[in-house]
Amino acid sequence: MSTEELLKRVTVDPQVCHGKPCIRGLRYPVTMLLELMSSGMTHEEILADYGDLAPDDLLAALAYAARLSDARRIALA
Repeated sequence: MSTEELLKRVTVDPQVCHGKPCIRGLRYPVTMLLELMSSGMTHEEILADYGDLAPDDLLAALAYAARLSDARRIALA
């Protein structure tokens, strides 16, 4: 699946999670999925815990983060 196709899985709806970017209109914010992955959870563990998600949803969260990180510079220190 291309990056553009993955990014279509990320939706923003003011009625869902206060307008935070979520996966496919579900109540799974991209930030939550990124935090789970950065904490060391494997894709398999996340998918087992959140049955509504598909492997491409996790890739979509990563693609979204990559796109955002290219948009501006953020001071980390």
